[in-house]
Amino acid sequence: MKSTDFRDYKDGLIYIIGIGGCSTSGLAQILHNMGYRVTGSDMQDTHYTEPLKELGIPFFVGHSEDHIKDADLVAYSAAIKPTNVEYKYAVEHDIPMIERSVLLGQISEAYSDCICISGCHGKTTITSMLAKIAIDAGLDPTVHVGGMVDFLSGGVRAGNSDIFITEACEYVRSFMTLHPSYIIINNIDDDHLDYYKDLDEIKQTFVDFTNLMDENGVVFINNDDENNREIMPKITHRMVTYSLTGNGDYYADNITYNEIGNPSFDLYRKGELLGRIDLNVPGRHNVENALACCALAIELFHLDVKDIAASLEDYHLAGRRFEFIGEKNGVKIFHDYAHHPTEIKACLAAAKQYPHNRMFVLFQCNSYTRAKTLKEKYGLAFEDADIVMMPDIYPGRDIDKGEIHATDVIKLINEHSHNCLYLPTFEDIKAYLESEWKPGDIVVTLGSGDVASKQMILLD
Repeated sequence: MKSTDFRDYKDGLIYIIGIGGCSTSGLAQILHNMGYRVTGSDMQDTHYTEPLKELGIPFFVGHSEDHIKDADLVAYSAAIKPTNVEYKYAVEHDIPMIERSVLLGQISEAYSDCICISGCHGKTTITSMLAKIAIDAGLDPTVHVGGMVDFLSGGVRAGNSDIFITEACEYVRSFMTLHPSYIIINNIDDDHLDYYKDLDEIKQTFVDFTNLMDENGVVFINNDDENNREIMPKITHRMVTYSLTGNGDYYADNITYNEIGNPSFDLYRKGELLGRIDLNVPGRHNVENALACCALAIELFHLDVKDIAASLEDYHLAGRRFEFIGEKNGVKIFHDYAHHPTEIKACLAAAKQYPHNRMFVLFQCNSYTRAKTLKEKYGLAFEDADIVMMPDIYPGRDIDKGEIHATDVIKLINEHSHNCLYLPTFEDIKAYLESEWKPGDIVVTLGSGDVASKQMILLD
């Protein structure tokens, strides 16, 4: 059987189907930096193909059997189906194939310090925050982030040290392919119930993930999270805790907010004041994210708090994290990837701190399974909004079985906060907003479906 380990193809050609994705583009850049020949294809140019052009990594727009004939190893993203012509060609011609998360896991093994940022919420922000700290400190890390980050001009950085900083995603247990040296667990929640049986299975999967480390591994864990606390007795490695409530080895105190909702806080370690941290990102949840970075940067990188503080003050959010989209008629429009009730509550609590008259929230639920299993929690997530607008559910990976409808979620929201309207299409939402909004109002669009592209209709 032919090898599916990329390290066996130093003199071969690695072909990536779907190379224009956030993660796959990043993997191509890392492989290129390691000295491998890489190419691939995607259906269109994206933000993430621009760095490939700059590095001289060739790729095709469109899929064809002709593109893949010289490949020695084929990698593919989860978005690529077996019916794809290049995927079918590789199978029919016995070209070794490797799924994206497995390739990421193999790459992670090449680094002695593989830092994995996990948790159901906050991974992209913590990963990019920590990357900024490490880069500013001259540590030259390789970075793999699941989003667009301005200072990376994408979602990846190919460094030349032994440090690899990567998001570690729990969906379909994909982080189990990684080879972690150190792990951050920010939180555990009842997400991805289209894959997991229940919350207990999710919690056990995080325990399994920590067991991938050798005996020298360290877990940096948020002690404020109830589900984290439940798994802590099962973790056999050294733990460093962080907390917003004084319950950790590292904790924040004296949290204040400036006029646009960006927090500052005093950083403590076991009762000792280490310094003051000023953030240029909004919300209490970002204090939590910053704490995780501070704990790891001090414990592992041995950095001075003043240097950490300077990097965090200069940090701005990754794309789709309370991202300013534009302004129309004196109304500012923001977008956030938040799609789980916990994320939505955190985002809207942060948005509430931003100066505004009324807050209109456009929430697109991106999964029938998520709507069905989390509808009661969605009902409690919007109390900081003045008006919520919900279109039809975006199916995502799901098939509509007729078990749940947007109006079922809206009913529960209205039972709690009495502020949600059913507006089936984005055209309906645009018409409603243009009749209702006034200068000084803000609009926050939420979701991980196609709301990110369709929201632009609001600026037309």
